[in-house]
Amino acid sequence: MSQMNDLPPVALGAWAWGSGAAGGDQVFGNHFTAADFRSVFAEAVKCGLNLWDTAAVYGMGASEEILGSILQERPRDSFMISTKFTPQIANLGVSAEEAVQQMLDGSKKRLRVDYADIYWIHNPADVQRWTPGLIPLAKSGQIKFIGVSNHNLTEIRNAAEILGKAGLKITAVQNHYSLLNRSSETAGILDYCRENGIVFFAYMVLEQGALSGKYDAAHPFPAGSDRAKCYGGSLARLGELVQAMKETGTKYGASPAQIAEAWAIAKGTLPLIGVTKSAQVKEAAAAAKIRLQPDEIVRMEELADKIGVSTIREWEKEM
Repeated sequence: MSQMNDLPPVALGAWAWGSGAAGGDQVFGNHFTAADFRSVFAEAVKCGLNLWDTAAVYGMGASEEILGSILQERPRDSFMISTKFTPQIANLGVSAEEAVQQMLDGSKKRLRVDYADIYWIHNPADVQRWTPGLIPLAKSGQIKFIGVSNHNLTEIRNAAEILGKAGLKITAVQNHYSLLNRSSETAGILDYCRENGIVFFAYMVLEQGALSGKYDAAHPFPAGSDRAKCYGGSLARLGELVQAMKETGTKYGASPAQIAEAWAIAKGTLPLIGVTKSAQVKEAAAAAKIRLQPDEIVRMEELADKIGVSTIREWEKEM
């Protein structure tokens, strides 16, 4: 990947691939192993989707380990790796620079690579402290591009200023962005990204399945999962919006999930889609080819705004 415009239209997320502490099994109510994902990866190769997103904290390394065991079978230049430095699990007994290096070293070992295409500060726990730790990684070639995740506009600008003094720049922002959570848009972050040549990665575009059309009051999320706790009481209220997405999908031969993904693309973002099944990869690739009309976008956004459901999770904040 020589530059950020070489990115595919959709990134694939591997959070759910790791189980245990901070693992996807706690959110999705399922437990996965490497064997479950070989067909998923094969489908991604077939569809030309080669950007994989993970983090050291997902399953405390389990997601990276599983992904790495599959990636090792492919040439390094055939895929892109996006992984993250999470301040909350950093080694506080060493300097910030050493702590960032240590976490990247762990990620590289688990992923079985010698560099990360995109490396993110996972959240703005301390912008002044942690952002400088990326500078030696970028200058040594251990990371190709720098991203910040879950940062508001002020924090993004602060990080950009720190990096700018070293001759570097932010090339990607990754925030929660969906029909139900457009705070990065209303806060001016999308505009800032467009003005500064930054790619905006939209995660939770499907609200972890709440906008997929698969779940409603009669078909709830798995009992005991974080999804059930977060969205369970709101599923009935999403009915009109999901119905509109189904109607729009009829025109394009698409599911509500694909319409949600196409909406994110139409808004100028790169959707990050968590995948655990081959069909989800195939659907994401097809969604990238849908071109929604302005009136379709407006209708869905108006319905979403009318619902007024908050989907901000415990690790997030209003942008």
